[in-house]
Amino acid sequence: MKTFQSKTASRRQFLAASAASVAAATMASRGLIPSAAFADSHGGDAPFKISLAEWSLHRTLRDESKSLTNLDFPRVAKEEFGIEAIEYVNQFFMDKAEDKTYLADLKQRCDDHGVKSLLIMVDREGRIGDPDEAKRKEAVEKHHKWVDAAKFLGCHSIRVNASSAGSYEEQQKLAADGLARLSEYAKPHGLNVLVENHGGLSSNGQWLAGTIEKVGMDNCGTLPDFGNFYIKRGDNPEIYDRYQGVRELMPFAKAVSAKSHDFDSEGNEVNTDYFKMMDIVLEFGYHGYVGIEYEGRELDEFEGIKRTKALLEKVASKVAQPTG
Repeated sequence: MKTFQSKTASRRQFLAASAASVAAATMASRGLIPSAAFADSHGGDAPFKISLAEWSLHRTLRDESKSLTNLDFPRVAKEEFGIEAIEYVNQFFMDKAEDKTYLADLKQRCDDHGVKSLLIMVDREGRIGDPDEAKRKEAVEKHHKWVDAAKFLGCHSIRVNASSAGSYEEQQKLAADGLARLSEYAKPHGLNVLVENHGGLSSNGQWLAGTIEKVGMDNCGTLPDFGNFYIKRGDNPEIYDRYQGVRELMPFAKAVSAKSHDFDSEGNEVNTDYFKMMDIVLEFGYHGYVGIEYEGRELDEFEGIKRTKALLEKVASKVAQPTG
């Protein structure tokens, strides 16, 4: 197994650490501080808010015997977990992006339960960085309907994948081109286009940060995920350092995904040091929503969500404690 660190890792880490005190001012000047629409805090001195990613319930939603659908997501988030902000996955309403009746029903259910729609995670709509010009253009256009749906629901962003093919530089150029085109479409709608580290070179923090820099648009950013840093899987996996990766992606972050799988006897996630990771997140002046994304199999999905929420609350409580 190969654990990957970029050649510029030490330099990046040094610069990030030395610039921590001015990170907020620097990001603000570049338009990268999350707006009030998605960066409000719990109130008082709470460092961040907690949201729920729909993928945390993917097994339940796919189990026909459970009779749970995407329309139930707002109610379940509020009633089962006390969470008032949600992140959709388009796979659970794939054919409804242009169905205004359906979207109005979903929006009403959010309003009824006092739940805010934050973003839609978009998959299976083609490669935004496809080497074929026609296919890349088609993929961008297939994402348009999800921008429209996100706007209708009151979201601030859609999350996309920056998949491509070719060399490091070629993929960066192609992905940046597709992202720029989509971001141009999203801009007049007041929507952001966010890229998650989600396999391939997108799980290389340096590559993805460089891609966003190439796009150079305020409404194109990142959604750092605590755990998606497998550049390559298989017998000889290539894994990027998760803490380094999140640090490299945070200057562009407009959402954050708290990936979780398993927990120890003290309630800590065994793969990610949440205290260390959230220190990195907060260091960059981010005080927006942190979305629970439970993917474990040892626990029932509902229990896994609850344990992730409890861990985030423990982190928030420690961070919020006065130091002097």
